[in-house]
Amino acid sequence: MPTDPPPLSLPAPTGPPPPGSRTVTTDDGVPLHVEVDGDLDAPLTVVLSHGFTARLAEWELQRAALRDRARLVLWDQRGHGRSGWTRLTAATIDRTGRDLGQVIDATTPTGPVVLVGHSMGGMSVMALARQRPELFGPRVVAVFLLATSSGGLVETGLLGRAVKVVRKLGLLRLYLGFLQLIAPLLERFRRRGTAIGRRVTRRLLFGADDADLPNVRLVQQLLEETPWPVAMAFYATFLDHDETASLEVLRRVSVTVVAATHDRLTPAAHGRHIAEVIGKNAELVVVPGAGHSVNLTRTEVVDRALLDLLDRVEKSSRQAG
Repeated sequence: MPTDPPPLSLPAPTGPPPPGSRTVTTDDGVPLHVEVDGDLDAPLTVVLSHGFTARLAEWELQRAALRDRARLVLWDQRGHGRSGWTRLTAATIDRTGRDLGQVIDATTPTGPVVLVGHSMGGMSVMALARQRPELFGPRVVAVFLLATSSGGLVETGLLGRAVKVVRKLGLLRLYLGFLQLIAPLLERFRRRGTAIGRRVTRRLLFGADDADLPNVRLVQQLLEETPWPVAMAFYATFLDHDETASLEVLRRVSVTVVAATHDRLTPAAHGRHIAEVIGKNAELVVVPGAGHSVNLTRTEVVDRALLDLLDRVEKSSRQAG
């Protein structure tokens, strides 16, 4: 079994933007923070999309592994990190998919692209595939989906049953509106860095044997940077998330799906389903004992899977040439 990486120190989300930073303004006026890194002359660009209540810094370990192989584009999704906020009705996966397309248009107007997405970032990739299928094949040549889902996240268990009842009674919109209404009040009294917060982070984001205290503290800090109004605004989109139709588009390109056996947010069954539907062009990597933060705690496995995908892209390019 791969050894755990040493504790990671993430760059702060405040202060002067780092070198290579730029701003992409969306068609609805939201400024998105983007960083360009790696081999700027490389023919291939890798665009990395982070997960819910995180920011682009979650990719620091993968950025180091990819820096010599490709040109890298990393971005903070709206409401996260250094990016600007949005009206509540635009806090949706459908919208973040459009944002991703506009980041590609602004930063990488030509050349082949590999899209990498963790959790909500993977959902944004799938949304883009549904919205702009013409990109997949000619421009987007490969996709890396990490600890994510194409839909059906809230269907089982106590929460799943509760959501079904609320939907049946026609109260879902009212329920979500209430959460968003009280979020600013909760934010005023929110305490960060607590022991309870660490226990919740450990429970939800880590697996059976991939958590140590420094990494749990790190992920807790990363997640708690995102204000409650942002989290509550996006919460609704996960209840209705269904990008199953996009998987047909992804069949056109090489895909790697990474799932963790102890992921409580996007269970491994969701990754297996994605790979099964995509079929022969998909490679499935299942990581035993790991949780949702698999890219931080099982770095060797995730980096190897990413580099293998780039090898597949380069091999296909040589064969086509």
